[in-house]
Amino acid sequence: MRRTNWAAWLAGTTAFAAAAAGLARRRRRADLRGQVALVFGGSRGLGLALARELGAAGCRLVIAARDEGELAEARRDLEAGGAEVLAQRCDVGNPPELESVVAAARGRFGAIDILVNVAGLIHVGPAESMTLDNFRDALAVNFWAPLRAMDAVVAEMRARRRGRIVNITSIGGVLAVPHLLPYACAKAAAVALSDGLGAELRKDGVVVTTVIPGLMRTGSFPFAFFKGDATRELAWFRWLSTAPVSAMSVQRAARRIVAAVARGDGQLVLTLSAKVGRLATALMPGVVRRLFVLANRLLSSGARDRDKRERRGRELLGAAAG
Repeated sequence: MRRTNWAAWLAGTTAFAAAAAGLARRRRRADLRGQVALVFGGSRGLGLALARELGAAGCRLVIAARDEGELAEARRDLEAGGAEVLAQRCDVGNPPELESVVAAARGRFGAIDILVNVAGLIHVGPAESMTLDNFRDALAVNFWAPLRAMDAVVAEMRARRRGRIVNITSIGGVLAVPHLLPYACAKAAAVALSDGLGAELRKDGVVVTTVIPGLMRTGSFPFAFFKGDATRELAWFRWLSTAPVSAMSVQRAARRIVAAVARGDGQLVLTLSAKVGRLATALMPGVVRRLFVLANRLLSSGARDRDKRERRGRELLGAAAG
């Protein structure tokens, strides 16, 4: 009887503590209305979904991306939802263009309250098909661009003792996934940068949220670059990134990210597969390595693995349709 009472008391206490923690999180959720949110990579996919969520929360928006046509379409989409929007063309790998966007955002809206780094570059293929330039380009977009963007706004955020930064990294930055090495290396650097800077900036009132997503249905495969047996590489990458069983929708991901930003969370891991993969890597690194060795063997195409030609997903899809 005593054991039963003790178990009931423990269960009740645990439930009460969980409810209290949830209530505390809701109470400290920030009001984002009127804040200026700058989204690099905001014209499509997760970036556009995040811009929509931030706009719905009352933010004034600045979106930046490379494709002017996509930017114009995204601006119309966001304005139709009632948001005030500035759209600026930008190649985040080009430092002067990135700095120009920050200056334009300040000129239009004033201080930047929320910085979101979403823009990314993906090369898919075996290591022997990759060049040093592929690694350099991946670092330029996935690591150096977020670092430069943060450097451009951190001083003013510190001075105001207020600001929020969101870095969209990847589970690939935690797991060294075969056939994605330039991307994985750059995202690993981005995870370290975001987590480390977040720890240092918290005392200054600046919150950095490191988002570590697993696979998401962002529609990224037409824009990724494929090497080696490019058609085969596209096939597996496309399947994994579009299957509902393995990939989260961008709308759901965006809602969870904006909620985490409003709460001031330091880190957010999205998708069950990402959570399991991260835990497995920590507890059973040897098993994970053997699984990746097996995956690499299954993906191997022999002599075609050495093909260094680079083809974009939409080019391969167009050739297949033709």
